[in-house]
Amino acid sequence: MFTGIITDIGRVLETEQRGDMRARIATAHDPAGIDIGASIACDGVCLTVVALGREPENWFAVEISAETLSRTNLSQWGAGWRVNLERALRVGDELGGHIVSGHVDGLAEVIAMRDEGDSCRVTLRAPADLARFIAPKGSVALNGTSLTVNEVAGREFGINLIPHTRAVTTWGDVTVGNLVNLEIDTLARYVARLQEWQKAQG
Repeated sequence: MFTGIITDIGRVLETEQRGDMRARIATAHDPAGIDIGASIACDGVCLTVVALGREPENWFAVEISAETLSRTNLSQWGAGWRVNLERALRVGDELGGHIVSGHVDGLAEVIAMRDEGDSCRVTLRAPADLARFIAPKGSVALNGTSLTVNEVAGREFGINLIPHTRAVTTWGDVTVGNLVNLEIDTLARYVARLQEWQKAQG
């Protein structure tokens, strides 16, 4: 379980195909504090650590299935790609964002960006089957970052990025046309499911 508060920007050192795709990611986190089998959210995708090392710098390795590649933007990864990282939530940690599972629901397309004061207003288009779960003032995880929805119009929704968010995440790299990993709020999913069940009951 995660909170959508990014704790490091990693960098892909290399990728290779071993049946599944394997990626080695440089990180500021000390490998001594990471266990093999630990979960780390990489651009919002919960991945399992399968190897660790310190040369040429601190790194961990993950394996990414074809199913994950088909549902996320991780197929774009290559050497030098910057990645939002978040370690799994521990008991007693502050819940600064919202509950994030690391199970990406689909891809949202960035369709507009404009400056508003020091911040940046971003408009995205969600897949049709996910748009109904996105509500104004609700939460979404985009590339693993917990963000508040400002407005919704059909499949389109807007978020606001303050300078701090752009500085400590990869959102400073995002441009119009990019596809970003979208995880809808778990609470929104259950509310919608409850409404469907109540309607079915008549």
